[in-house]
Amino acid sequence: MPGGRLTQQERREIALGLADGLAYAEIARRLDRPTSTITREVLRNGGPTAYRADLAHRATERRAHRRRQPAPRGTEAPEQAYGRDAEAVRAYEETLTTVMTASGMPSMMARVLACLTLTDTGSLTASELVQRLQVSPASVSKAIAFLESQGLVRRERDERRRDRYVVDDDVWYQSMMASARSIAHLVETAREGVQVFVPGTPAAVRLENIARFLDFVSESTARAAEQAREILRTRPATVPDAT
Repeated sequence: MPGGRLTQQERREIALGLADGLAYAEIARRLDRPTSTITREVLRNGGPTAYRADLAHRATERRAHRRRQPAPRGTEAPEQAYGRDAEAVRAYEETLTTVMTASGMPSMMARVLACLTLTDTGSLTASELVQRLQVSPASVSKAIAFLESQGLVRRERDERRRDRYVVDDDVWYQSMMASARSIAHLVETAREGVQVFVPGTPAAVRLENIARFLDFVSESTARAAEQAREILRTRPATVPDAT
């Protein structure tokens, strides 16, 4: 399986495959590339409907040029613990961010959440996020506010009385439970509408069907999240030396 960066010709093959409705895995098979490479390439360059080979190639060249430029003093990438490959870590963080963005999360919020998730401590201060992501404090503040509202991060004070933003191990459990509660609120609202629009009328029947469907989804989501947390939770058996 070839390594290295995608060539311009490979990007054209990707564009043709997308136009033909091929799955990422099939495009990857034809190019003898990992599926993750194709997924990351497409999602970071407009998605399957907006991907353009030449634009993607130029964007990659610009990113490569920026990486070759010396970083300003104090902005060097943090040293990797546990013998991790720094370039592989950077690429994976980019992939995770891209996938989160493709799922509907705003870009900056996805970058902050990915950064926190991939930190062994699971927490960073605002200034640490600014330094790692090379963005403005206002951007971090806005992203944190959004993530807190979704139950994806929380804040706590450290010994120096600084706010630290924390992503817990059960962050997706908390997020799913928050989603279930939000759906349950929609159920209540839909059922209120049934009475307003008179039961049995077309509009009321539509609202009742919405309520029944969402009620089932809400209960199933909460039940599945509870079961998954109990059954699937894992923790490192032995933490290797970080040096």
